[in-house]
Amino acid sequence: MIYNEKQLEIISVAEKLFSVKGFAGTSVREIAESAGVNVAMISYYFNSKEKLMEAIFTARTARSTERLEKLIQDHTLLPFEKLELLVDDYIQKLFDQHIFYKLMYFEQMLDQNQTINKLLLQLKRNNGELITKLIEDGQQKGVFKENIDVPFLIQTILGTIIHSYMNREYYRSINNLEHLSNDEFLTQYKVRLKKYMKDLVKLTISK
Repeated sequence: MIYNEKQLEIISVAEKLFSVKGFAGTSVREIAESAGVNVAMISYYFNSKEKLMEAIFTARTARSTERLEKLIQDHTLLPFEKLELLVDDYIQKLFDQHIFYKLMYFEQMLDQNQTINKLLLQLKRNNGELITKLIEDGQQKGVFKENIDVPFLIQTILGTIIHSYMNREYYRSINNLEHLSNDEFLTQYKVRLKKYMKDLVKLTISK
């Protein structure tokens, strides 16, 4: 799906409002006012608030499965290298799209938005099948242990990354990093998080 500039602007505004007030707590009128458009334009572009939420999801995840497919099909990389790049990609996406991940995180916790639940379930199934192929390749090559519970592995990776990011100020405080500017801290934090997650994954699945 290719969105025009105005649609992307509305998507960005709606994403921010949903992440703060929740999907149910945000009206189409609020979105229209914040985006500087009338309600009719939102209806014209997206039909409904539910379809607007679908558009947010599509815009933010459109290339996720495609990137994973290319990674798995890359025969120049070793299985562990592919997993390390997967971790890098997940963390970078979180930093780049932290508002979207905050929205998804809290909507899942509320468990009231069937649109989001269905979209996320399908994305998880698609990506889960691809990551299973990656794991099976590593098992066949004798570097990953057998009987890996792939859904739990994915939840461990994503859950740890997202929860850690949501609680990054605790990490900043406990490690006495308040003297760093926000940009300096985030740069350092991302490096540490990537290393920790790669070490964790290796410990979890190494044969």
